[in-house]
Amino acid sequence: MLRDVDYVLQKLDWMRGEGIWPNGLRYLWTDAFGVVLYVSLYAETGEERWLGEAERLVADVERMLGRRRGLRIGEAADRDGQYFHYLAMWLFALARLGDLKPEYRKRGITLARDIHPAFVVPGRGVIWKMQEDLSGPYPGYGLGSMDAYDGYVAYRMLDDEELAPEIAQMRDLMERDWRSLDIDQDLGLGMMLWLAHFFPDEPWAEAQTRRSLRTLETMWVDPPGYFSRAPWLRDTKFAFTNYGVSLGLQAAGIWPGRVDRLNAFFEDWRSGDEYDREAITWVMACTSHLPGAFLTRGGETMIESDQARERSSAGAVVDESASKSKSKERG
Repeated sequence: MLRDVDYVLQKLDWMRGEGIWPNGLRYLWTDAFGVVLYVSLYAETGEERWLGEAERLVADVERMLGRRRGLRIGEAADRDGQYFHYLAMWLFALARLGDLKPEYRKRGITLARDIHPAFVVPGRGVIWKMQEDLSGPYPGYGLGSMDAYDGYVAYRMLDDEELAPEIAQMRDLMERDWRSLDIDQDLGLGMMLWLAHFFPDEPWAEAQTRRSLRTLETMWVDPPGYFSRAPWLRDTKFAFTNYGVSLGLQAAGIWPGRVDRLNAFFEDWRSGDEYDREAITWVMACTSHLPGAFLTRGGETMIESDQARERSSAGAVVDESASKSKSKERG
């Protein structure tokens, strides 16, 4: 797992100076990644300012994008409606911030309960995109392919017990689907690897991890070092989607050399379009260099693992002091 804090700090300074992020337009997916990034920085540095940044970002997102139920996709005029997978990522971000400040976990549970009945069609699937007021599906949009998995993981990260009915519905949808689900798009494959790493022993996770890695193997283009958009689009590449693959690979603990290669390639490569300066590109680049709170270690969240390590270190100091004291007494 990469822990390149210096890279992240430099990119954050650059983005703020350019008015890209967090002082640009709100966009739910990017901002969810940003909240988790701030939590990661807090865990790495111990500096309280990063928790303050996370809380300010949550407040700004809720102020700009919050609706009576749910959150709008983005602040720009053409970012209307609500995506379930964006909401699920936001729920995950609230869960991670909630590891440190429990009120955000409670906020996430409330949001999950508010949106779940609108998006979920029991026994069929999860609607990919809804009207902004959640009154019905957005015209032209049907059921999402991975949305049940997104919801399942986000809900479980929030609270297994409080969201037990909603989790059961998502589990039922996954059970109907995971044996036949074939993902063929780079970001989807990366995110599936990430989702699966939380519950690696569950059959769906084992199967989808194998399948995703097998497909990604066919999409690796080296030289120069990137994953193509799809197996049949070997010349088509996007930086932010590759950074999503990087997150998935680091979650799975595989192909670290390819993670380094794609990070190096996309640091200098430019598409010549708006994505060169889009916040989604560079916030996800930061995540690729510091996945941190997105990942688990041995079944624990990064924060739980760090706290346990701190307790262990403190205990070792106490034990050592006690041992020295007893040695003096014996001597």
